[in-house]
Amino acid sequence: MASEATFNYKVVRQFAIMTVVWGIVGMLVGVIIAAQLIWPDMTAGIPWLSYGRLRPLHTNAVIFAFGGSALFASSYYCVQRTCQVRLFSDGLAAFTFWGWMAVIVLAAITLPLGMTSSKEYAELEWPIDLLITAVWVSYAVVFFGTIAKRRTPHIYVANWFFGGFILTIALLHLINSAEMPVTLTKSYSAYAGVQDAMVQWWYGHNAVGFFLTAGFLGMMYYFVPKQAGRPIYSYRLSVVHFWALIFTYMWAGPHHLHYTALPDWTQSLGMVFSLILLAPSWGGMINGIMTLSGAWHKLRDDPILKFLIVSLSFYGMSTFEGPMMSIKTVNALSHYTDWTIGHVHSGALGWVAFISIGAVYYMIPRMFGKTEMWSTRLITVHFWVATIGVVLYIAAMWIAGVMQGLMWRATNPDGTLTYAFVESVKATYPFYVIRLVGGVMFLSGMLVMAWNTWRTASGAIAYEAPIPAGAPAHA
Repeated sequence: MASEATFNYKVVRQFAIMTVVWGIVGMLVGVIIAAQLIWPDMTAGIPWLSYGRLRPLHTNAVIFAFGGSALFASSYYCVQRTCQVRLFSDGLAAFTFWGWMAVIVLAAITLPLGMTSSKEYAELEWPIDLLITAVWVSYAVVFFGTIAKRRTPHIYVANWFFGGFILTIALLHLINSAEMPVTLTKSYSAYAGVQDAMVQWWYGHNAVGFFLTAGFLGMMYYFVPKQAGRPIYSYRLSVVHFWALIFTYMWAGPHHLHYTALPDWTQSLGMVFSLILLAPSWGGMINGIMTLSGAWHKLRDDPILKFLIVSLSFYGMSTFEGPMMSIKTVNALSHYTDWTIGHVHSGALGWVAFISIGAVYYMIPRMFGKTEMWSTRLITVHFWVATIGVVLYIAAMWIAGVMQGLMWRATNPDGTLTYAFVESVKATYPFYVIRLVGGVMFLSGMLVMAWNTWRTASGAIAYEAPIPAGAPAHA
């Protein structure tokens, strides 16, 4: 067929554009709920605009709509380029796009209406869970089918990370979403009590470990060498990184349940594996950053490379902070405070969003037959606005979190609490204002990206790249 002579850029183009769109939506909802913590009455008591309903919409929009679209786009782009073949099935690839968009739209409708399973990162009700399963199985068929028909002798390491992420998310989703439907919009978990909590955080932390880490590491292993014009620093280290990360991450979930009814030995096991995680995580970060050996000068003039490398710095910081917070004595101070919020966003904004933005800036012009984005200067503006926004956000939350933890545990000589809870809320107020400023800056950066993307795509024709006649190691 004629189509087999070209890569399938259509589905990549669709997901890349929607990454930008959902990035704006997700960050906008985040800004709204950050503002609600400063002005609680700003949404006039409308139930479907309340904090409790918009907050899960924000997390789902940023993780699964924005992050998920970036993962679909980059994995489809990477697997075709590295395997030197067209996607296994254009029809199934199209279904993954429209199916995933349907999941996101249904989430945007049901969560504000209060239809939720109440499970963190798995709030969507059972009919949507079934659609997610169908999309994910199709995704796996397309991805692994493409690898199966590859024209290259080996499987490039980025595809190992993408493949590991696809398989593990399937396992996590099926087990944690096991539920008993009561009505079309309500179900109850198949598990009860502390077992339900254990399964939930096995899922919850591995959603971080595989959806938000392994998948985006696949992105890193392809786009950092490509943008730097250098081979990956150590291919052997990348394979060690993969196997060490894949094995260790699965056991870290119990650190979310310190000082709960979960058996103490299980909590300790989660802590130990979390500490072990530091080694493969930093091995991967060093591998990515050292890829710039001999090419550091490119950082001066290449804002896309700035996004990619700074994302690795945030990855290193987050994967140091996470294991430290899993230590029981540290967790006693940090748990339930805004320190956790700062940690999550240093990973979600600094690592996930930055690597996604860099990858999308790399892909967009190539999807429209161009060599670069409409404005390199606007990418630089986006980089600095977003970086300052992230730093303001996470610094405010770190300070607020440590302050909260110290205020909550402070006691008078007679054993009574030094501070009422409301005093810690009042003391946190200025930091919520700083967080809102940081969030608005990050959202502004996404709007700059949208304008740059629009100008790059406007007037351009959809481009389908020809597959080279030879079969190089990766292209």
